[in-house]
Amino acid sequence: MIVTVVSVPDGGMTTVSVPEARRRLGTDPFLFLRVELPEQEREREREGEEPEEESVVRLLGLADEELEWFGRRGESARAEFLGEVAGFVVPVVHDRAVAHVHVLAGERFLVVVHWGPATLAADITEQLRRERPRDAVATLFLLLQESLATFRRASVRALLAVEELEDDMFEGRRPEQIYLLSQQRRWSALLHHALLPYLQAVEEVVTRRMMSPDFPAERQRLAQEFQRTARLVLADIESLQDAARRAFASYGSLVAGEQNGVINRLAIVSVIFLPLSFLTGFFGMNFTFLTNRLETRDEFWLLAVGLQLVAVIASLFLLHRSRIWRRLRDDD
Repeated sequence: MIVTVVSVPDGGMTTVSVPEARRRLGTDPFLFLRVELPEQEREREREGEEPEEESVVRLLGLADEELEWFGRRGESARAEFLGEVAGFVVPVVHDRAVAHVHVLAGERFLVVVHWGPATLAADITEQLRRERPRDAVATLFLLLQESLATFRRASVRALLAVEELEDDMFEGRRPEQIYLLSQQRRWSALLHHALLPYLQAVEEVVTRRMMSPDFPAERQRLAQEFQRTARLVLADIESLQDAARRAFASYGSLVAGEQNGVINRLAIVSVIFLPLSFLTGFFGMNFTFLTNRLETRDEFWLLAVGLQLVAVIASLFLLHRSRIWRRLRDDD
């Protein structure tokens, strides 16, 4: 476990030991800790270290039976207040995937637990340098806002990709486009599925806290700003879903249009060859008139070939005057 202390005024970071972090949690007026846990316990075994059996809250001296979920993998989105401490499981978009970050906030500290490389380290550090929040609660809302920003950036990139695919389809339809659209549609569903339960949990907790008469006005403003941003991000993801559905509908319309063109061409061929088939079948029958009267070569060419030419010319003339021919000419 790697524990990093982040300096709020300047955004600097210092790696400390677990005992030092535990000591500073009890003495510092405001402490922002970022805890990095290994991706798998096997990594610690390869380094010759024993896997940690204690939970993160116990190692940091924040032991609480209601916080046993903190730092445990596989937890779903969560937002709850436990007296003077608030705990969150925050979804974050990172490398085309949704990861979960555990956040524990009190009046004097903010602890963030993540697995592997820091998902929000660079963005949060830059925000701390720029915003310089006064306390842990302001830093908490800054972190929550940044998690929403990752969803917004991901949804905007995906929306632009869907629109580019839709434009490419009208220039030339290709089979791989439907596969790319399926990926974007699945990605939009994943974003929505990850964000919606989290927003519902946070909305319930924040609204309940805002209704309390002792909730400070400054924190009410931060909560309202978070709620407004959350609604905008959710609207962006829903716009992405609508765009993906529209692109699928456009693809289906293009396929239907191409199929209609093929059917119209088959209809033209049928109209041309139907009279020819009739004449061939008619003169192929052995009845008295054909066997006894049509004896010369001139009569054969006149009826067998002349009638066929007249039928073809008449069919082409009728098709040329019809809307089907004009529609095919316009499509070409």
